[in-house]
Amino acid sequence: MGAVPQTVVVVPCFNEAARLDDASFLALAAAPGIGVLFVDDGSTDGTAARLASLAARGDGAITALSLPGNAGKGEAVRRGLREALEGGATTIGYVDADLSTPVPEVLRLLAEMERRHAVVVMGARVALLGTAIARRAHRHYLGRLFATAASLVLGVRVYDTQCGAKFFRDTPAVRHALATPFASRWAFDVELIGRLLQGDPPLRPADFVEIPLQRWIDVSGSKIGPLQMVRTAWDLAVIAVRYHVRKRVP
Repeated sequence: MGAVPQTVVVVPCFNEAARLDDASFLALAAAPGIGVLFVDDGSTDGTAARLASLAARGDGAITALSLPGNAGKGEAVRRGLREALEGGATTIGYVDADLSTPVPEVLRLLAEMERRHAVVVMGARVALLGTAIARRAHRHYLGRLFATAASLVLGVRVYDTQCGAKFFRDTPAVRHALATPFASRWAFDVELIGRLLQGDPPLRPADFVEIPLQRWIDVSGSKIGPLQMVRTAWDLAVIAVRYHVRKRVP
């Protein structure tokens, strides 16, 4: 058995057999000190076989966790992050199975985390000159509305709560935030940030750093359709009520 990786990247998967990029994930797992933990969220296609094949070729740096049924992306991420912490990782995080945040960007986020001594690093999809952020217009504008609402809920200036690339150092606040399932299947990123800000002990806004991505690709096949967008907005309203109720509790 090899050394425990210092950083574990969790990848939630639900029916991703046709979209997994084996070469890119093998390259990520080959980076020094990094392990990849796939969480199969009750897939009904060939995802389990694809993950077993990747693990066999990952030289010990790729593992897979199978959930007995489809629990939702938030729970798949939470279970994977907890598994990584229990395995001894000192930095944990998650990326989407389609690698819309490419491997070089994932590695850059981790390097920025070290350089800035941040507790939490989050990728942000900001379409600046000199960047390659390929995002469909309707998703961009809906995302901006959602991010503005999330900022108001959390009381912190966060540009992009929903980018699927976030990393965390092992702290009591992070462990506390992951102790219980999220209420939301789709807006769990906001719920997680809120738990960290109200943690035991809480993180400060200064502990978070958003890094504008240089490249992000809106990969086809997303499972977030109009119905899920409506559900996500409803989840945000529920999170807002719970978050502000907790803030009033002495």
